[in-house]
Amino acid sequence: MAKPFIEIGALNVKKEEVIYFVKDNGVGFDAKYKDKLFKVFQRLHNTNEFEGTGVGLAIVEKIISKHGGRVWVEAEKNKGATFYFSLPVK
Repeated sequence: MAKPFIEIGALNVKKEEVIYFVKDNGVGFDAKYKDKLFKVFQRLHNTNEFEGTGVGLAIVEKIISKHGGRVWVEAEKNKGATFYFSLPVK
């Protein structure tokens, strides 16, 4: 098993927004379920596998959207995930 890592960074690819990301090499998930992640009480793993209530990412999405941004994720099962969010430059 690979040594766990988390990478945090930012990309300034557009003048009107900054994109932030959090990337890990964890268990990841099947990308076909990515739309479920940002909905309240939606989980991709059993509570016996990973703790959580299924509200954290929904709260993140709500906060970011209230500030004019957006959230999304890219992942692959057993290869980790990268969570992105953008915020407008003001």
